[in-house]
Amino acid sequence: ENEILETLYNIASKNKIWRSYIGMGYYNCSVPQPIARNLLENAGWVTQYTPYQPEVSQGRLESLLNYQTMVCDITGMDVANASLLDEGTAAAEAMQLCHRHNKRRKFYVDARCHPQTIAVVQTRANYTGVITELKLPHEMDFSGKDVSGVLFQYPDTEGKVEDFSDLVERAHQNGTLACCATDLLALCILKPPGEFGVDIVLGNSQRFGVPLCYGGPHAAFFAVKDNLVRMMPGRMVGVTRDANGKEVYRLALQTREQHIRRDKATSNICTAQALLANMAAMFGIYHGSDGLRHIARRVHSATLILAEGLRRAGHKLHHDLFFDTLTITCGCSVKEVLDRAALRQINFRIYSDGRLGVSLDETVNEKDLDDILWIFGCESSAELIAEGMGEETKGIFSTPFKRTSKFLTHQVFNSYHSETNIVRYMKRLENKDISLVHSMIPLGSCTMKLNSSAELTPISWKEFANIHPFVPLDQAQGYQQLFKDLEKDLCEITGYDKISFQPNSGAQGEYAGLAAIKAYLNAKGERHRTV
Repeated sequence: ENEILETLYNIASKNKIWRSYIGMGYYNCSVPQPIARNLLENAGWVTQYTPYQPEVSQGRLESLLNYQTMVCDITGMDVANASLLDEGTAAAEAMQLCHRHNKRRKFYVDARCHPQTIAVVQTRANYTGVITELKLPHEMDFSGKDVSGVLFQYPDTEGKVEDFSDLVERAHQNGTLACCATDLLALCILKPPGEFGVDIVLGNSQRFGVPLCYGGPHAAFFAVKDNLVRMMPGRMVGVTRDANGKEVYRLALQTREQHIRRDKATSNICTAQALLANMAAMFGIYHGSDGLRHIARRVHSATLILAEGLRRAGHKLHHDLFFDTLTITCGCSVKEVLDRAALRQINFRIYSDGRLGVSLDETVNEKDLDDILWIFGCESSAELIAEGMGEETKGIFSTPFKRTSKFLTHQVFNSYHSETNIVRYMKRLENKDISLVHSMIPLGSCTMKLNSSAELTPISWKEFANIHPFVPLDQAQGYQQLFKDLEKDLCEITGYDKISFQPNSGAQGEYAGLAAIKAYLNAKGERHRTV
């Protein structure tokens, strides 16, 4: 094990850790150390089996219920599930829910959703007979009453905050469901989708204290209005009473194909990210609503300062209202800006039309802002710009988009804001469950219980944990080597020619296999064959 860790560290050191302000749904964050040490790196949380046996899973079930409550509160929705695989597949599940709900075949996707989300939705639609159309809201026509749902991003992939209430209203008048992909941290200061009538809300909870890890795994969230609860995919934790009348937790409304007849199931290819949902829930519990609001306000204020500096330096910003992301047309040569960024080892998002995107996060400090301003040729420091900004630059807080509703009011989010309290709370929950730290588990194999400590050690190394999924490949050579070596080994072991690392769960693997068979038949000109 020592030798393999030494080898792995040498591979990890080939990854370059630059500061990434690329955004697109992935943000650097500060993982609270009590949660990192006592949950993420703790076999008592990592090795339990899926909580199908509530008698030995009360701790995790309570934590997942906290996650559901947190998601409902922040999004303003009625019910949430216990997490899904990632934002892209959550959006695909939303599309399929709409199709199940009203049997219509057309689905509109706002072209300003994150590109990877659009790609997953299009792939899934390809095999389910749904026709997706990429449009901007003003181009969307619902009058034919043939559109099952519409998906939009709020704030959108370019950072813009806009009013979607009219779009939601038009959709509803014609029996179309509204799906909103969103950001939990933004919703701490932004009016939540539940307050302008959205039916389904989804997104990635990664920025609630889960490392980037080159794109995953991260827990997606998925919430719906009450009337759609029986169609919601995935697992949901509910509260019931045991034989003695005591309040207990168990999985409710089981609509996955493991539990009910396959043709009645809401989704046969969804999975959960329990460990990471639990991390995000504990992040919310540790900070509480005041703490989260403070983080959101800091991120937004930093973005306002940066926007002011960029304007002064002669650059054009594409949107007036934003939370943490700016889309910029440079007033000078883009190459000059990118060369200066490389000197400071900073990544921005580069659009195909030459625009640049900058997304800030909770780790950004004054020096980072000064570096970004210098890269864009701004003469002032962040401090000087901030001093010169008046009341009129209050951003979201001076608009109707400001959040006025309370969230995370439940006692659990207001009791554990010190390190000792949260550590004791996590330990109390852990002690209620059976995991490998207590005994052998004679159930299932598709869990992390098969991973040795040596395998889990590297997930916390910054060379693996702090890399954005969209960095240039030359900054992720360690990851590339791991992929190539693993591909070679798996091909040799299985006797196959090629391996796909795309599916991130067993169910996704089965689905990817069927998709490959269908693609093969299509390529042979046998499109009439169904899989």
